Amino acid sequence: MKKIEAIIRPERLEAVKEGLEQAGFPAMTYYEVHGRGEQGGIERSFRGRRYRIDTLPKLKVEVVVEDEEVGRAVDAIIVSARTGVIGDGKIFVTPVESAVRIRTGDLIH
Repeated sequence: MKKIEAIIRPERLEAVKEGLEQAGFPAMTYYEVHGRGEQGGIERSFRGRRYRIDTLPKLKVEVVVEDEEVGRAVDAIIVSARTGVIGDGKIFVTPVESAVRIRTGDLIH
């Protein structure tokens, strides 16, 4: 199994949820995070004064899938999260050694 962690724009959450569900991955976890990428934040102006926003609000979406389903899940996230503008996010894929269903204590394969 693999865990897919995607850092996305908050406004793309509904599209990502829908894209994952349509691809056959209805189970997911997401939470609010803050961070910055290579651009180091963004510069804004307000009433003629410029200021820098160091970190930006993002969402982290996590999905655990079977090894052979990783490509399909990643593609679903890319298609639904992409705007084509800097700050669209990143996707990380890591191995999962084991998973246990709390309700039953069963090992999940």
